[in-house]
Amino acid sequence: MKIAMIGTGYVGLVSGVCFSDFGHEVVCVDKDPKKIEMLERGEVPIYEPGLDSLLAKNVEAGRLSFTLDLKEAIDGAEAVFIAVGTPTRRGDGHADLTYVMAAAEEIARAASDYVVVVTKSTVPVGTNRQVKQTIAKANPELDFDVASNPEFLREGAAIDDFMKPDRVVVGVQNDRAAEVMAGIYRPLYLREFPIVTTDLESAEMIKYAANAFLATKITFINEIAALCEKVGADVKQVSKGMGMDGRIGNKFLHAGPGYGGSCFPKDTKALARIGQEHASPMQITEAVIKVNEEVKRRMIDKLLDLCGGSFNGKTVAVLGVTFKPNTDDMRDAPALTIVPALVGGGAKVRACDPQGQHEGEALLPGVNWIEDPYKAAQNADLLVILTEWNEFRALDLKKIANKMTDPKMADLRNVYNVKDAKRAGFTGYESIGREGYAQD
Repeated sequence: MKIAMIGTGYVGLVSGVCFSDFGHEVVCVDKDPKKIEMLERGEVPIYEPGLDSLLAKNVEAGRLSFTLDLKEAIDGAEAVFIAVGTPTRRGDGHADLTYVMAAAEEIARAASDYVVVVTKSTVPVGTNRQVKQTIAKANPELDFDVASNPEFLREGAAIDDFMKPDRVVVGVQNDRAAEVMAGIYRPLYLREFPIVTTDLESAEMIKYAANAFLATKITFINEIAALCEKVGADVKQVSKGMGMDGRIGNKFLHAGPGYGGSCFPKDTKALARIGQEHASPMQITEAVIKVNEEVKRRMIDKLLDLCGGSFNGKTVAVLGVTFKPNTDDMRDAPALTIVPALVGGGAKVRACDPQGQHEGEALLPGVNWIEDPYKAAQNADLLVILTEWNEFRALDLKKIANKMTDPKMADLRNVYNVKDAKRAGFTGYESIGREGYAQD
């Protein structure tokens, strides 16, 4: 089958590359000439483990190509995927559908034969019907269907998630569109991965409901962690005991400095807005959004306590600034709240992140970037572990403590523990939902 993929951002590029690996002919379209030039050179504009080699393999096989010309990409295609950005709209929290509707109009003008227009972008309930109306208005003669096919890709594990999914969700209005979508996902049908075929609205809602629930699990355990600190419990043990219950599960029960990234912040806000517009308030989701921001601010208080109540004149080494490991994504990362508070309080901040510097330089002014964690800790007053990259999971803590002026650690991902810190010579240690100590 021939597939056109509009948008070469995270979702579009990963999906396009993986579809080509299924054996389909995929043409990825973008309006940014620099991005297309990069991709044609075999360079990947995002960091996702394994994506560069998979892209090269399918380009070489002749199944994957890149273009600025939408009409050329659509010619002969049985499906056109819309995978453009839907950022949070300023002022009201709703998903901005400007790029989606613009893509729909362009498809209408460029297409001539029957095609299924598939929305891969995360969009509010009712958007696919709007897409259908937009295309029909722009080209009343066009024979087409629309489908909803939300993505469930975890950054850092996206290729595995695409090739071995928990489920594939497809929303359609008729059998004709369902058959096209079944052909696209045939390799997964053959390997008996679950495919949920449903109506448009249900498919759209599944995506928002799933992400809001996962954000709720994260926020719930972060609230429990705060209580654990007050009562003397250990949140890691609490999470373990909870997660053994099959009705709860152990995933997304890791206490930390709050969720971030490209999906959870945007999608929870959009779901809250959808609820408001339909007079059905998403009260739990609204509370999750509020508590998550409070969690980030609570981290700043932890750092202040370790610094004796003031950041002024302190040197702070921050390990990790991306919202999670194995990605270069900084969107809504806790670092964007915590690091500016350090800088604004008068601290000299050194940041170390295996992939975050390129994005971080623009987003975190006033920060000195160091590639080596041991050099970042040299003569520092505080070490902050903010993202649990593998590179930071087995540090020589004694070596780091010896390099620091005042060896104190804020372990905001619970990578280490009190015994590790004391044995290494740290005079202060704080984590999330567990025992800590501070010595003046």
